[in-house]
Amino acid sequence: MKTLIKTMTLLFVANQLTTATIAQVQYQQKNDFTLTINGTSTMHDWEMKTSKIACNATFTFYEDGELGGLTLLNFTMPAESLKSERTGLDAVAYRALKTKQYPTITFNLTSAAVSKQGTVIVCTGTLTVAGVTQSIDIVGATQINTDRSITIKGTKQIDMRDFDIDPPTFLFGQFTTGENVTITFNLTFRH
Repeated sequence: MKTLIKTMTLLFVANQLTTATIAQVQYQQKNDFTLTINGTSTMHDWEMKTSKIACNATFTFYEDGELGGLTLLNFTMPAESLKSERTGLDAVAYRALKTKQYPTITFNLTSAAVSKQGTVIVCTGTLTVAGVTQSIDIVGATQINTDRSITIKGTKQIDMRDFDIDPPTFLFGQFTTGENVTITFNLTFRH
């Protein structure tokens, strides 16, 4: 009986310590965002950028201020906010992305793991592009800034065919793009 009471007391104290050391804080991304998509083609490499995104996140912090976790992350981006230096390339990309039918690109977090030092976040979630939803993993390097904002940077390679996107062709099929694109992101969350 004494062992049972000691065990229950220990579990209660451990629970109180754990709940006291973690706090959840909601953040939003506010105009501190760049997303770049780089690809290849038989003519030349290409790049498209956007800074238009609506993004929310909820981070958890330990009592000492270290990042402990990520419990919510979602973003929505207008597909036609992606721009290159060539309007012809933009039009080809928008057709491939089916932007008239599916005007937004979205990501919704399903789980996340934060490194022990709080410097790397591995996010698993659903990415929806051109009406097709796939589960993906995204790895981001994190930094807590002096103003308590959080900057996350990373890259992710995606095969367009995973989203039923045929690599675009242009100039009557003379040139084709590669199947893979590399997404580079840099965003800062503020609360």
